[in-house]
Amino acid sequence: MNYEKCELCPRKCGINRNISRGFCKGGAMASVTRAAKHFWEEPVISGKNGSGTVFFAGCTLRCVFCQNHEISRQNVGKEVSDEDLAEIFLSLQEDGAENINLVNPVHFAPSIKNALLIAKPKIPVVWNSGGYERPETLREMEGLIDIYLPDFKYRSDEKALKYSGISDYAENAVAAINEMYRQVGNVVIEDGMMKKGVIVRHLVLPSMPLQSVKTLRFIKENLPEGVWVSLMGQYIPTGDVNAENYPEINRKITRKEYSTVLREYEDLGFDGFCQELSSADEAFVPILKD
Repeated sequence: MNYEKCELCPRKCGINRNISRGFCKGGAMASVTRAAKHFWEEPVISGKNGSGTVFFAGCTLRCVFCQNHEISRQNVGKEVSDEDLAEIFLSLQEDGAENINLVNPVHFAPSIKNALLIAKPKIPVVWNSGGYERPETLREMEGLIDIYLPDFKYRSDEKALKYSGISDYAENAVAAINEMYRQVGNVVIEDGMMKKGVIVRHLVLPSMPLQSVKTLRFIKENLPEGVWVSLMGQYIPTGDVNAENYPEINRKITRKEYSTVLREYEDLGFDGFCQELSSADEAFVPILKD
């Protein structure tokens, strides 16, 4: 696993990132946008003291609605050495963070692995990702990651292509999440905090409650029973979304749409979490500066 002829994600763009940047806009050093305690993850992740989030710049996806679009699409960040990245992890631990939360880490996996080998925190390490990943890359992280927190965005390849620029999302997400589960197994909670396991997130998009229903059914059929599911209603139009480009998602989801998906979630008997619609607020969007 390295940055030469990069094949870290399913795009396998083959770029030598020691010389130029890959599709993800990443080079041969991790690029960090922000590192701070964050209080708006699932309760078992944020806890009372906050999750020590490290936001990585760039992305292997091109989600038009990304709430972190300045980070993921505009590539706002500062390159850091593996040693400095390890120091960031330790600093967050010393600040009392409940865990180290690696947000959008896939395209910097070699740097993150090196940093964790230099200084593995005593608190859990969370891999917070978009779900579009390769099992081969994830296997390189085995033993270093305690909690996996991937998205499962779409069942439909058509929707994945339209909104994220990839036509093979679901098959790759299934393979990746099954590998995550193989590594860490069932969810373990101690004193109200998650210590290990997998929570899969699904964000409900406006105009598409039936697509979310199909996605939840697909998750139920294709992922292990021990995987928890977090249903998210926090969508707000951002990034490239506007009335001209994507009118069907240029609004928040309605209570009726969310209720349709929530009923299916409950009928399928998932363990996990369901957001309140009040989470659909710009106040919950990460800011670049404290």
